[in-house]
Amino acid sequence: MLEIGKDNKEIFDTEVLESEMPVFVDFWGDKCEICKQLMPGVHELAEKYGDKIKFASLNISGARRLAIKQKVLGLPTMIIYKNGERDAVITPDKITNLADVEGFIKEYYEKL
Repeated sequence: MLEIGKDNKEIFDTEVLESEMPVFVDFWGDKCEICKQLMPGVHELAEKYGDKIKFASLNISGARRLAIKQKVLGLPTMIIYKNGERDAVITPDKITNLADVEGFIKEYYEKL
């Protein structure tokens, strides 16, 4: 799983927006407890579905402008990008556990 560090807009552009394959980005923050609880499971999902989807993680604590530009209004937010565009989004109101995240990824994965 690719870790996109603080203020790395260039890495985000290259690895996510310019990627040839779809990219799942887990937007999280230091103060988001559910984000931290989900993280180990999301890393396992990256191994499970990583043959068709690239996985990345972005801590918005040091990348607020980037998160706002990507319309991330709450945490956790997970977005799948394809051809440089947001193709699928799951927002905090739809995430209560890892099964919700896997369902979101699996539904997208099966269409590829």
